[in-house]
Amino acid sequence: MTKIRIGVAGANGAFGTKHLEALAAIDDAQITAVMATTMEKANCSGDAFGAPHRFDDFDAFLACDDLDAVILSTPTQLHAEQGIKAMAAGKHVLVEIPMADTLADSQALVAKQAETGLVGMAGHVRRFNPSHQYMHNLITAGETSIQQMDVQTYFFRRTNMNAKGEPRSWTDHLLWHHACHTIDLFMYQTGEQVSEVHGVQGPKHPDLGIAMDMSIIMKTPSGKLCTLSLSFNNDGPLGTFFRYICDNGTYLARYDDLFNGKDEPIDVSQVDVSMNGIELIDREFIAAIKDGREPNSSLRQCLPAMAVMNEIEQMMTS
Repeated sequence: MTKIRIGVAGANGAFGTKHLEALAAIDDAQITAVMATTMEKANCSGDAFGAPHRFDDFDAFLACDDLDAVILSTPTQLHAEQGIKAMAAGKHVLVEIPMADTLADSQALVAKQAETGLVGMAGHVRRFNPSHQYMHNLITAGETSIQQMDVQTYFFRRTNMNAKGEPRSWTDHLLWHHACHTIDLFMYQTGEQVSEVHGVQGPKHPDLGIAMDMSIIMKTPSGKLCTLSLSFNNDGPLGTFFRYICDNGTYLARYDDLFNGKDEPIDVSQVDVSMNGIELIDREFIAAIKDGREPNSSLRQCLPAMAVMNEIEQMMTS
């Protein structure tokens, strides 16, 4: 069996580590290189996951001959530049969500993928969480139809820290990161584009320079609705919670878990080969490379979500 040789940039970060853990569980993957901001961090990740090549420089990382593909778990502001460089170097690329923080950069990534014919994928993991896969299967089989999605994305944030409790070198964003998950998922689950969108934001944090609260409403041509509330001010349960209000039932999705409208659990353990959404998205990346096909969550497929976010940003800053 030929293994796909994969390198992870941003290997020591919260999601770089999640991808390394996922790759270690996939038989068709071989972790051959890691890249971090310092050699100490790169060696730490390399030792933990048996990667023979370690780098603290992205260009040197890409020049490694022992690489077929790369996963970019680097700061959002670097995604487009690094993704384009990776494809120019002949590497398949999976860019963590969001693929970029502007529509123009997202379009440039999609154009580079089309030019090279390589696998280019965005880390829209909600498409792969078993809870949302279960719903997608119901919808595509014609067994249910979404009337409205009500989504809450809530965190408590006062400093620029990542999921591991370590300082970020970049600033997270409610629109260009957290809303991206739901905007893409809403269109993926309904099978429609967003035809109408409205967004408002609260005051910006004096130090972080970002809005700490945001509300977004979307509508499709057939009248399906999505109401999305986002906050960094929520001092309570953290994460994103989805309520699917359908024509013949209500479903509550909490990451990989699913419940009916009465909060009774639904077994989604047989939906896919794993209950880990990150592992499932990495499996799709590897399978698409081996099969020579466009993956689910390709850069091209995810571009409409970036266009919607651009429209919301223009609305909020006008």
